[in-house]
Amino acid sequence: MLNERIKSRGGMTMKLMKYIVPALLFLFIMLISLGSRLYIDWIWFAEQGLTSVIATVLSSFWGIRLAAWLLFSLFFFINLSFTQKALLDMPNLALRQALMNTSAGNLLTKSRLRTVFLLISLIIPWILTAYLGEQWLPVRLFLAGGETGIVDPLLARDVGFYLFGLPFWQLAYGYAMMVVVTPILFCGAIYLLINPPQELGLRSIFSRRGQAHLSVLLALTFLLRAFGYRLQTFMLLFSERGATFGAGYTDYTAQLPALRILMLLSLIAAAALLLNVKLRNSKLITGSIAALIVGSILLGGVYPALIQNFVVEPNEFEREKEFLEYNIHFTQLAYNINEIERRDFPLTGTLGYEELLANEGTINNIRLWDWRPLRQTFGQLQGLRRYYRFHDVDTDRYMIDGNYSQIMLAARELVVEELPARNWINEHLIYTHGYGAVASPVNEVTSQGLPQLLVRDLPVRGVDGLQVDVPQIYFGELTKSYIFTGATTNEFDYPLGDTNAFTRYTGTGGVPLGGLARRSLFALRFSDYRILISPELQQESRVHFYRNIRERVSKIAPFLRYDGDPYLVIDEGRMYWMIDAYTVSNRFPYAQPVGNINYIRNSVKVVVDAYNGTVQYYIFEPDDPLIQAYAKIFPGLFQSVDDMPAGIRKHIRYPEELFKIQSRMYATYHMENIQVFYNREDQWEWPKEIYASSPITMEPYYTIITLPEENEPEFVLMLPYTPYNRDNMVAWLAGRSDGEKYGQLIVYEFPKGELLYGPSQIEARIDQDSRISEQLTLWDQRGSNVIRGNLLVLPINGSVLYVEPIFLQSEQGQLPELTRVIVAYGERVVMERTLEEALTAVFGLQPGERPDRPTPGEPAPDRPGTPDTPGTPVDATVQELIDQASRLFNQAQEAVQRGDWAEYGRLQQQLGTTLTRLQQQLNQ
Repeated sequence: MLNERIKSRGGMTMKLMKYIVPALLFLFIMLISLGSRLYIDWIWFAEQGLTSVIATVLSSFWGIRLAAWLLFSLFFFINLSFTQKALLDMPNLALRQALMNTSAGNLLTKSRLRTVFLLISLIIPWILTAYLGEQWLPVRLFLAGGETGIVDPLLARDVGFYLFGLPFWQLAYGYAMMVVVTPILFCGAIYLLINPPQELGLRSIFSRRGQAHLSVLLALTFLLRAFGYRLQTFMLLFSERGATFGAGYTDYTAQLPALRILMLLSLIAAAALLLNVKLRNSKLITGSIAALIVGSILLGGVYPALIQNFVVEPNEFEREKEFLEYNIHFTQLAYNINEIERRDFPLTGTLGYEELLANEGTINNIRLWDWRPLRQTFGQLQGLRRYYRFHDVDTDRYMIDGNYSQIMLAARELVVEELPARNWINEHLIYTHGYGAVASPVNEVTSQGLPQLLVRDLPVRGVDGLQVDVPQIYFGELTKSYIFTGATTNEFDYPLGDTNAFTRYTGTGGVPLGGLARRSLFALRFSDYRILISPELQQESRVHFYRNIRERVSKIAPFLRYDGDPYLVIDEGRMYWMIDAYTVSNRFPYAQPVGNINYIRNSVKVVVDAYNGTVQYYIFEPDDPLIQAYAKIFPGLFQSVDDMPAGIRKHIRYPEELFKIQSRMYATYHMENIQVFYNREDQWEWPKEIYASSPITMEPYYTIITLPEENEPEFVLMLPYTPYNRDNMVAWLAGRSDGEKYGQLIVYEFPKGELLYGPSQIEARIDQDSRISEQLTLWDQRGSNVIRGNLLVLPINGSVLYVEPIFLQSEQGQLPELTRVIVAYGERVVMERTLEEALTAVFGLQPGERPDRPTPGEPAPDRPGTPDTPGTPVDATVQELIDQASRLFNQAQEAVQRGDWAEYGRLQQQLGTTLTRLQQQLNQ
């Protein structure tokens, strides 16, 4: 008998080992993988000088996770231990006999039960608290947050409580309920199973000991539920039930009292259940639960619904007007649109040539180049190789030749997926970086309809003010893969005729590769064994990863929200990326949400060095309570705005994403009269325009203009408004970017009694002009695509000027050319070859009446360093087109002989465009 037991136990042990060994091996591998990732991230943060950041994150993550787990485990173990005596006594004899006939019967001893309980108490809470580590930020914000000085009008709590306290208490409430309910389920199941089946009547479904135990746990549950109802009273300020967002009449007069009554009922139920520890009556348990359920349905659901349907809706405005006022006020605060300065824009209609000269800063910066066709043009003219790509075209301002000029620029990034020979050495050791940028004024056009390039070519050449001395781009918007510098292999720098130029990285970025141990960790981290065996890698080689700038900044500060449009800045010969970062929340009382947020501030500007990858965070809104809390949590991360280099600070812009949110909210929340707001009598919306040939919603755009009542031209982000479902223009909003005026918002409102054409009406007038319409239709029918660029609305001297560029692109090519410019003013709409000619036609000037300085849009003389770019003149003669085609053909053949197929393809596209234009000339 003894031998059989030993054999049985030995067999069981062997069976268990079959599962335990693989499980332990898997766990070991997972720990090694996790450890390597953690170590690599640690040294990456150290390379950035930000070990305090990762230390704070890790200590918060694991500190909260372990504390929650241990507290849960202790409470769970204590409650399971209360069931030990009942299990050992086992009144259910049938169940006892069944268990004794199996190996589980061996567990029915005091010591073994405690071991089982301990294991359950460790494993179950560990699984259930897995999410809590990720919730470290609400805990840290609760500890670091303070008051805002703004008090909610309903419950008289500081807004800081909703931003910092309420999320924490909701998290704590959910955790506490889980801690209490889990033992109820486990212990209740145990008490239920061990009772004899014949005793499972309502009175004795649990033993008396079980009733006492469960009564205590249920009392704790009802105490927590009372706390939950208390939290729900604060959540009423985010109600969506009434006429607008936030607590309304029903919430205040019905839901709030109902929650307070339910809170009282929960406390009474908890007291009754504690009394039941002595009475041990099952009816008291079920009665307390039933009473709270019925109360929740009647008080929490039925009663508020009756009030809403029969009291509020028949007279909604009168019932809700007080709460509408709260919504308006707090929404304006949340989006900072309460600071918008309102100005009148009287329509004098006196714009003439002298006024144009007086606004030379505006006229000389009219943006003719739409970024969408310009990106294609940049790609065709300056892509130069198929693995180079311009991801985006950014708009900024620079001093060029002593003039304040609006510039469009794009970084030339390298896309490894487009390499002609894709292999490990090419992707990770040789083709490591992009190179240089391309830039052009917004208003200058060559005689061939192409942009006038200020920064161009390989090696990069630029004019004064846009010189690039360090053109290599190791960190950008398209950089994804990890790379190695300092290897025995030189890095490809840029193509140079029929050969290539090479370079070696001399910056401070990257993490040292180190010896075999660290190499092994990198190989494990990137799942790449070649890191271990590559002879090109040396101990002093450096590893660069997290090279995508959005991924990079999100890795450092994931709690910030980043603008979707990082933009390139050239300063003192170096290239930087500027990224606007926002602090956001969804817990600002009474504020109307946009998506999943209802509070936003552009509190931080992030600057990333394109060569070294260094990341700097500068605080621009020190009064924001969220950034104040983050600065306390991460004391070494943020810098003052005064620490930002002066050259870079000149290029800060009013952020586009913030402006979009604010302008959409202001379209409704400029109405401060409650009756007008309720009826939406003065609702505004973004206007419509035509891009290419399709109607789209107009987007905000950057421009340099002299604002009304101001003396100097400045860089602003602006957007017109039209009334809801109407096309005339009623106002325009401007966000200022320069100097001390940065961050100011001004709305200019047109006189309500006067009609001013809106963008879609101007587009309609363009379509209705027979000369313009016929010409656009003719081009569309002759193998070309007409692209109508973005319509610019330019307020000047009490008038509004409209400008729309027209681009022409061959169906076979990808090289849009600026062919015509449409200008509209008053009742006149004209289309001419250049902006100067269009302005001349609109204002009836004579050919000699023009500024001493070339008017923007006029074919400009080549600047130093401007390429003689192949292209097709807009009004070239037949012979000129033939000569152009011949030259392009010969250049294409030379490219074939060099094996430069990318250049060949580009020239072929230009040849196709030229031949199409030649055919058009011959058909005329």
